[in-house]
Amino acid sequence: MTRSMLFGSVSLVAALALGVAYAQTPPAAGQPAQPGAGAPAAQGGAPGYPGATPATEGPPWPIVFVASVELLRSKDGRDIVLARGLVTSKGWSQPNLIPINQGAPIDGVLDLLFEAASPPTPSALGEFMEIDALLPLGHQHPYKAIRVRSAANALTLKQLPGYAEVKKLKNDCSNCLGKYFVAKGGTAPSGVSADNILKEEDLLWEVRVIRPNQGIASYTVNPNRLTLVLTEDGRISDAAWD
Repeated sequence: MTRSMLFGSVSLVAALALGVAYAQTPPAAGQPAQPGAGAPAAQGGAPGYPGATPATEGPPWPIVFVASVELLRSKDGRDIVLARGLVTSKGWSQPNLIPINQGAPIDGVLDLLFEAASPPTPSALGEFMEIDALLPLGHQHPYKAIRVRSAANALTLKQLPGYAEVKKLKNDCSNCLGKYFVAKGGTAPSGVSADNILKEEDLLWEVRVIRPNQGIASYTVNPNRLTLVLTEDGRISDAAWD
């Protein structure tokens, strides 16, 4: 795991929306972001035309994994949520915590979505990057617990102030090229050492496996989906986050 230089600035919109219905969901897979929806409009014209500028970021999308949630309380009683998560490459930016419930929740749990601007293109394999986001709650908020959701998991902090974390993460597939892929319920090939095998059950993320005898009916983009291309004998010949 690599520490990213990214540190989430406070989402002013999210901070002001704690008492208002506010939910932001990623656009349909493969659809471009609309201006004002969390990603800037392309400048200089459409791709392929003179003056076009390549996109520097993709649409807002949930990060792949929430690793820790902390509530910090200042001396004057102000509370700040600090969440730390993982993204699949260094191409992610603008992390935010977005409230997805309205007003004072029945169970007292503030429900947040941890999202960021996704990479503009598919990302090669590599170690996950850490990313952080802050959200101020101010004084005398009604919340008794904080839940932060990602694309692959949710983590709830039940004691305020306090700290919660996922202590053990599974394989990020940064070194899986050339290894034998074993699907859930499958059997590893005989004579192959354990360190040369990748088990699907050790991957916490969405996985798409493309075998030699399979076509590709569609190719929609999902920056949190791990695509594995297999050889005839079941080894991983190519992979990307797309």
